[in-house]
Amino acid sequence: MWLLLALISAILLGSYEVFKKVSLEENAVIPVILVSILFSCLLLAPFLFISNFYPDLLKGSLFFVPQVDLHAHLLFVIKAVIVLTSWLFAYFALKHLPLSLASPIKATQPVWTVVGAMLIFGEKLNVYQTIGVGITLISFYMFSVTGKKEGLSLKSNKWFWFIVLATITGALSGLYDKYLMNQYDAMSVQVYYTFYQAIIMGIITLFLWAPTRKKTTPFKFKWAIAFIALFLVTADFVYFYALTMPGSMISVVSTIRRSGVIVPFFYGAFVLHDKNIKLKVIDLIGVIIGMLFLYLGSK
Repeated sequence: MWLLLALISAILLGSYEVFKKVSLEENAVIPVILVSILFSCLLLAPFLFISNFYPDLLKGSLFFVPQVDLHAHLLFVIKAVIVLTSWLFAYFALKHLPLSLASPIKATQPVWTVVGAMLIFGEKLNVYQTIGVGITLISFYMFSVTGKKEGLSLKSNKWFWFIVLATITGALSGLYDKYLMNQYDAMSVQVYYTFYQAIIMGIITLFLWAPTRKKTTPFKFKWAIAFIALFLVTADFVYFYALTMPGSMISVVSTIRRSGVIVPFFYGAFVLHDKNIKLKVIDLIGVIIGMLFLYLGSK
């Protein structure tokens, strides 16, 4: 069951990437992130309100939000900081890079999760995982070569390194998710860390974007921003729930979840008409094969 949930989350996450790209076109990055988070809070607020004031209505269901102690709230703040760090890097990169290049690179995130599990938790790679990591890293390198063909100087192009940093911090977030899921209810994690994101992002917007907003790209509201929230909240809910199920493995769930890269890849190819699609298809197949070996090695 948790494998099916991971697949559903993958499709939702792929659609989320598309709406991110649409929202960022000729738009200011920081307020787009803030507004999308505010929409997420709007979607989650009713569950928090009912759980606190009319608990009998939701108690025992998947949507009940249990109260947690101060220590848990501090852990959720850390989760919010990690996710926002990854998002800031990813959103800026996605705004300036072709979707068919940025999304597949971000899809290599499970490899870094596996490597992180090996370094932090002392896990050892089996044969399948070793092959999966190797193939994915080769594909990662091939995407960098393809980027050069599109005029991206990877040594000096900060947006390429932004997507790399977004991928690494995203992997860290995945490792932290499994730690949180072993201790706290999935809805508590999702609801509280989303609200902390709103607070932190509000501060960032107020002090970093607002003072210079007249000198930079203006913010334009698009309904695609609301769909960012809708698809992300739904994808995360399914993802967190999958991690709470007996036998679920973060390496497998993360791997399947990233297979949703196919959605933004084809959007970039057929709608945005990105360049060098044939080369990128070969690179993408490499990433998918690498993910498959990771999956086989984690069963």
